[in-house]
Amino acid sequence: MFRRIASELRRHAPFTTLGAITGIIIMVIIVFGNVLPQVSQVSYTIFYILHPTHVVLSALVTTAMYKKYGKGKIWMAVLIGYLGSVGIATLSDSIIPYLGETLFGFENRGIHIGFIEEWQIVNPAALIGIIIGYLKPTTKLPHSGHVLISTWASLFHIIMALGETVNWVAFLATFLFLFLAVWIPCCMSDIVFPLLFVKKEVATPEHITYNQHHERG
Repeated sequence: MFRRIASELRRHAPFTTLGAITGIIIMVIIVFGNVLPQVSQVSYTIFYILHPTHVVLSALVTTAMYKKYGKGKIWMAVLIGYLGSVGIATLSDSIIPYLGETLFGFENRGIHIGFIEEWQIVNPAALIGIIIGYLKPTTKLPHSGHVLISTWASLFHIIMALGETVNWVAFLATFLFLFLAVWIPCCMSDIVFPLLFVKKEVATPEHITYNQHHERG
């Protein structure tokens, strides 16, 4: 299992880096376009559009992976899909960005836990993703979208805390925590987490690799 985690993290790193770069591009446009104050005012709303979207895609992929290789009962698929999406999306979009904001002394507005603050949106979003993933288990495009949407959700959590002064340290810190917020959690939720509940002989790296995972999507 440790070998698989290391392998998947290595394979995800380039695309995750690309996703983080798109986040920095958006941040550059906002800062140097002199619209940071206006965007900061609506960043909470943007976050709560992107975060539930992330949850839908994460639940879809996590459930689909378990459905494809686990062949388990529907209640197990629902439980795995929910925990693998809501739990890990919270870590990715909220907790890791909050740690970065705190560490680098941004003007923090606090941590935003979607399934609590906006439970009426985030929890149904997870259910929608679970249903789609169970009935139509596809993983290729949802996984790619998951990485990008997660990056942007994390970005707008950070933008809420940026304040009015943004220097190169803020850009560097944002890039670092965008990468970390997506790299480990998204790999864990989409691939490693659902396969923890799959029979060992099916879940070995020889039977399912990252490339196979995308080709079969």
